[in-house]
Amino acid sequence: MTLKARIANALKTEAEAGEGGVRLATLRLIECAVRDRDVCARGRGVGEGCPDADVRGVLETMIAQREASAREHEDAGLIEDAIREREEIEIIRQFLPVPLQGEALASAVSEVVTELGASKLKDLGRCMSALKERYPGLIETGEAGKAVRKALSSAR
Repeated sequence: MTLKARIANALKTEAEAGEGGVRLATLRLIECAVRDRDVCARGRGVGEGCPDADVRGVLETMIAQREASAREHEDAGLIEDAIREREEIEIIRQFLPVPLQGEALASAVSEVVTELGASKLKDLGRCMSALKERYPGLIETGEAGKAVRKALSSAR
């Protein structure tokens, strides 16, 4: 099932429940943002709309916006607004794939480092690019960077 279909199903289920609230409002915002991206994609000649990778990008952007808003609300002393932003973040995250962590990340990093023959810190960028290409949407830059640095330091 595509990401757009999962979002549409969640919105339909939530709307049929009839409770409203933060979840329904957030799902409507997500659908609106995705629909807007679809319109832009069709304008560029992509007949079926935007692919899942673009939808993931929209969701990641929405999360980043809400994290910034939550920080601003906290700094201004608007704790209830910050809490709502964080609730929306959790709802949006439900549609994103769980990033590689722990042993799975270490295995992916080891595979990439070995395949590229990377052995120096200057190979970090190449390794990160390869990881992002092989595991789209599943790599958190900070954690992956630490894992690549560790693998490169032990490869010396």
